[in-house]
Amino acid sequence: MSEATKTLLGRRAVLTGLGVLAATPAMPAVIRGLGDTRSIRMFSSRTGDWVDTVYWVEGTYILEALNAVSYLMRDWREDRIEPISPATIDIIAQTWAMLRTDEPFEVVSGYRTPQTNAMLRRRSRAVARKSYHVLAMAADLTMKSRTARQISRAAKSLQAGGVGTYSRAEFVHVDSGPLRDWGR
Repeated sequence: MSEATKTLLGRRAVLTGLGVLAATPAMPAVIRGLGDTRSIRMFSSRTGDWVDTVYWVEGTYILEALNAVSYLMRDWREDRIEPISPATIDIIAQTWAMLRTDEPFEVVSGYRTPQTNAMLRRRSRAVARKSYHVLAMAADLTMKSRTARQISRAAKSLQAGGVGTYSRAEFVHVDSGPLRDWGR
């Protein structure tokens, strides 16, 4: 990804985080309806990036918002961005909504390159060899105001994808893969 694109995505992520949606040709018509919407609120303490945006309106995903989420959830070790699965974003957003809080999710880990995943596997047996993080379909999330078990219960209630509870480390893994759960 070019430096210009990174700058643009970073600027858009900041504007989105401030509640300002940058205009695109399709955006005004989509915003006018503003009926059924989905929003997401999260940050990365590792990079300082924030996203607080509506990413779906009346059945249409907003590409700019999805790009901002993907940028925030990039592999910061390798500075690589992959488009995060919209299904994963939906799971994160629905879990957040169920927790009934204004506090954003902190993203502990989003997309990982195969190299980053291999390095993390060498450090911990808890890292899967065929991780959904490498497919840009997973996120590890935490919140100060909610326990890992509270986040996990909300995510599991959706019956969508995988949910791993890591109570000792105080984070929850969610992904848009097959329905399954693990951990305590």
